[in-house]
Amino acid sequence: MNLVGPDQLQKGVNEIQGLKTFNLSLPLDLPGGTALHPSRHPPRRFATLRGGKNAGEQCFCFAMSRENPNFTDVFSDDVVLLHTQYSTQWDGLAHVGQEFDADGDGVEEIVFYNGFRADTDVVRAERSSPDGEAAWDTWETPRANALGIEQLADHGVQGRAVMIDLFSHYGEENHAVTYDELMEILKKDNVDVERGDMVCFHTGLDDLILQMAGNPDREKLLSSCAGLDGGDERLLQWITDTGIAALISDNMAVELMPKSLRSEGRHAMLPLHNHCLFKNGIHLGELWRLGELSRWLRANKRSRFLLTAPPLNLPGAAGSPVSPIATV
Repeated sequence: MNLVGPDQLQKGVNEIQGLKTFNLSLPLDLPGGTALHPSRHPPRRFATLRGGKNAGEQCFCFAMSRENPNFTDVFSDDVVLLHTQYSTQWDGLAHVGQEFDADGDGVEEIVFYNGFRADTDVVRAERSSPDGEAAWDTWETPRANALGIEQLADHGVQGRAVMIDLFSHYGEENHAVTYDELMEILKKDNVDVERGDMVCFHTGLDDLILQMAGNPDREKLLSSCAGLDGGDERLLQWITDTGIAALISDNMAVELMPKSLRSEGRHAMLPLHNHCLFKNGIHLGELWRLGELSRWLRANKRSRFLLTAPPLNLPGAAGSPVSPIATV
């Protein structure tokens, strides 16, 4: 994202022709359940509690006349338990590291982007419920520190983005797109990707998630729509050489997870994540709502737009929900 500065912002602004905007976030309670990730759960919302003489009562539709008959105010105040990478999200640079012999002594350490180390720069949580059954609140206050998502929030995420419409070429086929295939798509659709662009891939999975309305069909979601072939070394090298600032998709990982696994030797389970987050410092956006924008761009023979997509300024987090806005 260091490549996204005033010049890229100006390029994005130059793409605005009609001041039409698109919300690129799924409702944050979708896809629903734990269909796409067994340890990520939909948000839970609660009413905050009152104190004083109404202690323990909910502060939702709470009439202040109950505390002072002269007050006419009615307050609603709530709390959310939110998995930061459940729905439309940014992956922070601490999201994926590697066991890597960074010291050249034959011993692998846990290392993150730019050499930051586990337990020094990226700090594990402390156990907060040692006697209880493992639950969401068992491990408290992990901190990504130098690689926390607040670094991205402080930098700002606003610049030119480019849409690549994989759905128009593959439909709902669960296809791992190779370098050669991607180059052919760019040529056919007259799409140019330049240094500092944030690149979006529309696969159609967002539309399937929306159609399922919170009752996801796990097998269908995991076996539908295209993604990048993370095992294609030429594709990974293209990402580096092009100077892409971020990779974004409406699917769950940008790359197709089952097609990216290799069986021999020690290797990254998610090679594109390893290449982008660990080696190159390229943020990944996942489960974005790209369908409506992609269809509009194709109908208007365009592929570029202004993207505004800051994460939550949540110090120490390894990822963040995001409510991106595209302006065309």
